[in-house]
Amino acid sequence: MTMTGLVSLEDIEEARRRLEGIAVVTPMDRSRALSDQCGGEVLIKCENLQRTGSFKIRGAYNRISRLSPDEKECGVVAASAGNHAQGVALAAAMAGTTATVFMPEQAPLPKIEATKRYGAEVELVGKDIGVALEAAMSFANERGSVFVHPFDHPHVIAGQGTVGLELCETVEALGTVVVPVGGGGLISGTAAAVRALRPGARVIGVQAAGAASYPPSLARGEPVVVEDLVTIADGIACNRPGEFTFGHVQALVDEVVTVTDDAIAEALVFAAERMKLVLEPAGAAGVAAALQYPSLLNPPVVVVLSGGNIDPLLLLRVVRYGLSASGRYFSFHTRIADRPGELYRLLGLLAELGANVVGVEHHREGARVHVGDVDVALQVETKGPQHIEELVQRLAAAGYVVERA
Repeated sequence: MTMTGLVSLEDIEEARRRLEGIAVVTPMDRSRALSDQCGGEVLIKCENLQRTGSFKIRGAYNRISRLSPDEKECGVVAASAGNHAQGVALAAAMAGTTATVFMPEQAPLPKIEATKRYGAEVELVGKDIGVALEAAMSFANERGSVFVHPFDHPHVIAGQGTVGLELCETVEALGTVVVPVGGGGLISGTAAAVRALRPGARVIGVQAAGAASYPPSLARGEPVVVEDLVTIADGIACNRPGEFTFGHVQALVDEVVTVTDDAIAEALVFAAERMKLVLEPAGAAGVAAALQYPSLLNPPVVVVLSGGNIDPLLLLRVVRYGLSASGRYFSFHTRIADRPGELYRLLGLLAELGANVVGVEHHREGARVHVGDVDVALQVETKGPQHIEELVQRLAAAGYVVERA
């Protein structure tokens, strides 16, 4: 570390040497889809293709591989919503030690199962990562194990900084780097590398609006706690910045912006449809920010895709949510007379209007249903917001009362 207490370029280069043969040098490609949307060249750093599906193996292995034989004998302990858990589990196995990982009770099942497959013992505790962190640190103190913090340690930050090292060596005239932010380990390390190698580049962090601890912390000048975390992006849901990471972000990062869950959902759909990539919500936060804040980006831009570990059930819900937000999917209720041919007439009208029906439910009972009527819930694929408005107007003209779901 430097005299300022920040991770140095030398620390990051040492981490890269240690990670040779462990972490993958992930692809970085130009995204034509994002470039077209942002009005300048945009490249993507695909950490979703890293071992364990996210960047976390970099910092975890750089930390764990430095432990003494006595420390390894006692094992390591971690807390994570999923990606750090997997990184620690694999790093511990490769470094020849054992791992116990505390995860929130609502952690995604695929991440829990993957962590177990990498060899870690998993303990589920609490509603969020803050509770899991406290439980993990207590366990480490009781057992004499080494606590591997998900972000707030110089070796972890240096390991994550190898992402920045790689992207700087690939892009000569770097203009802006966009990085998802939870606790801040990835952006701290990336910013340290970028400031050393491309000092004129902008570094922009992205947090989920429902779990954004950095904007209020930066405004106050010290880490503050966000009590309630509400976001689909569990990978960046952290209720308080770390001391080390806050110092790095305060000193090295130009701006931290927020994106809503709606924007993240739309970014997931955009990534799948236009970029041909499967991302988790946290991994898509940078894409959401690039789409929402193009004026902040000085090209060439690199967007870090931090992870791709998404529960297939969540992916299904989020894709449908994203399609709805972008006007590609429309759910609504209407009522028809309870007699033969009425449903056929309604579906025929929708077909005539170019709406593809993907779901139909009808109910003869309930608070919204009058005697002699049937409540019909429909889900249709549409061509955009203008098409939805046309559907509503034509249905109304045909005598149907439309209630948006």
